[in-house]
Amino acid sequence: MSWVQMAVALADQFEGCELKAYPDPALGWARPTIGHGATGYGITKDTVWTQEQADADLLNRMLAIGSKIDDLVKVPITDEQKGALCDFAYNLGITALSNSTLLRKLNSGDSADAANEFGKWVKAGGVVLYGLVKRRDAERALFLLGS
Repeated sequence: MSWVQMAVALADQFEGCELKAYPDPALGWARPTIGHGATGYGITKDTVWTQEQADADLLNRMLAIGSKIDDLVKVPITDEQKGALCDFAYNLGITALSNSTLLRKLNSGDSADAANEFGKWVKAGGVVLYGLVKRRDAERALFLLGS
């Protein structure tokens, strides 16, 4: 399985897929969401997608994130590690990854210590969310599988 297939599978597992726009769990309708957790330009309360649109959007977003990760990561990584990092960045944003201790440790060559950083990203609005705990555990497990 390729890194992008692994990243898409993780995102699909934790985001699910809604074909009608729904309010973001943290920000409500201030951030309309659709598909596999997609937000941004062109997504409104009235947006409706087909399954094919949702799947294509997720794949395109992961490919774009993967390209950015290629620029951020300065050490060789495995497909599993890249897949885990892509899902992490898909959920939290590429800026969160780029400013993270996880990336700093990875780029210093300490992938084991970098893996331990996933578990620090489990809060939304200052509250630990069980779904984020499960997601970070899955990302960490995939990351370690490739170590």
